[in-house]
Amino acid sequence: QVQLEESGGGLVQPGGTLRLSCAASGHSFSINAMGWYRQAPGKERELVASINRGGVRDGDTFYADSVKGRFAISRSRDKNAVYLEMNSLKPEDTAVYYCYARRLGIDHWGQGTQVTVSS
Repeated sequence: QVQLEESGGGLVQPGGTLRLSCAASGHSFSINAMGWYRQAPGKERELVASINRGGVRDGDTFYADSVKGRFAISRSRDKNAVYLEMNSLKPEDTAVYYCYARRLGIDHWGQGTQVTVSS
């Protein structure tokens, strides 16, 4: 099992910045990828950003088109934590953000953290 602990999020004005953190524990040694999904009210959960871990694509990143150029995913040196730096936030970025870790084909989830962008 993998446990994920998230922190960050909150209320920010449009154009502002927030940073989310997610730390993995437990059987984290076999994680293949980590990242962030988000889910806004009435919408499906969407992948926001991810980073590969291990193998020839270690460190490769993915971003949803809607956040390219504004969000940046990074990780700790031991690769057990990921961070999402969110810049130039827009009201449409408002959602619950979920950290995930994929291990042996199974996705593990954090509890979610609310991000609200509003003036």
